[in-house]
Amino acid sequence: MRRRDFLGLAAGGSLAPFAGMAWAANGPETPKRLVVVLLRGAVDGLNVVVPYAEEAYYAARPTIAIPKPGSEDGALTLDEHFALHPALAALMPLWQTKQLAFVHAAGSPDPTRSHFDAQQFLESGTPGRLDTGEGWMNRLLGALPGPQSPTSAVAIGPTLPHILRGRFAVANLPLGPAAGNALAIDKPEIAEAFDRLYGADDPVARSWQQGRAARAELIATLPEPEPAAENGAPPPNDLPAQAKRLAGLIVRNRNIRLAFLSLGGWDTHIRQGNQKGQLADRLRPLGDGLAAFAAALGRDWDDTVVVVLSEFGRTVKENGDGGTDHGHGNAIWVLGGGVRGGRVYGEWPGLAAPALFEGRDLAVTTDYRSVMAAVVARHLRLPDRALTQIFPGFSPPRSELDRIIA
Repeated sequence: MRRRDFLGLAAGGSLAPFAGMAWAANGPETPKRLVVVLLRGAVDGLNVVVPYAEEAYYAARPTIAIPKPGSEDGALTLDEHFALHPALAALMPLWQTKQLAFVHAAGSPDPTRSHFDAQQFLESGTPGRLDTGEGWMNRLLGALPGPQSPTSAVAIGPTLPHILRGRFAVANLPLGPAAGNALAIDKPEIAEAFDRLYGADDPVARSWQQGRAARAELIATLPEPEPAAENGAPPPNDLPAQAKRLAGLIVRNRNIRLAFLSLGGWDTHIRQGNQKGQLADRLRPLGDGLAAFAAALGRDWDDTVVVVLSEFGRTVKENGDGGTDHGHGNAIWVLGGGVRGGRVYGEWPGLAAPALFEGRDLAVTTDYRSVMAAVVARHLRLPDRALTQIFPGFSPPRSELDRIIA
């Protein structure tokens, strides 16, 4: 572990003094927020946003396909071609009010099926390059206008992910019931000893000072957990409760501009299930959690965009174990009060054999960086020149994604 990470804060270079206020660019009452959710393990996008109008989908998945809309436990109609997994029913009100959109056949242009490499490419913003030492969200943090605070970007979890590593300070905090519990470093005698040890003006000392400020600020604005009937035992899938706490943290702390969290359990090689089963059991708390997050934000939802993505998709054809293997194209979710939703974006290549990538996978027709670039440029109001800093070597083409944010 590097010394600069031991507080849950990555920092480097110079950092503007803690401002104690929202970004001037958007005013103290309306900070624009971006939340990125990474589904590690490669979620099956074909069973999330179901191409129910294509018989090839049902032919390739005799046991795991989601039944057509109108069937018992069938998919939920989005349009004449696509439908939503029924376990995500909690998100349908957002779809109907046009605050939820999907971009299908999206993903990384790199063909790797390695989880490690694909996640590295997605988080670095440089597909095909494993030597990029910083994440694109850290570069985004550096491109945002206005003063920065140690909590301008927050990683939800015990460790700092690659997507937020880099030159600029980032705080990380787990959101479980014990998130606000005192640590050894919170004891006055220990904190004062470290204050004396790291009282100089050098990069390591600044990391300590910024870390103390970030932790104090986050803990002070973290809402209390709701009392649970289980007497403190967390539920098996506690994302809805954590999402409410994250929303409470964002509402109380106007400094937060960027947030990131990741969820595992999506590598469904065996017994994936269809409208019921392993995948459904993971999607349901995800959908419930996102819906709870939107509701808990209240008016702040209008200034927040959430993007959900995964490192790659899964094979069109189910395997002999009732699951799917590592694939290529996937569906990206975009939610928020300012999203032009109620539609599925992207060029759909179809599932006919000649259209499949390497004869087995949904092709990628939309680079995931095009989606993120559109969100960053329109929602966070950054100029095009900033995009070359955030996604080096990439120029997003003009497309319908330019209209995905109002």
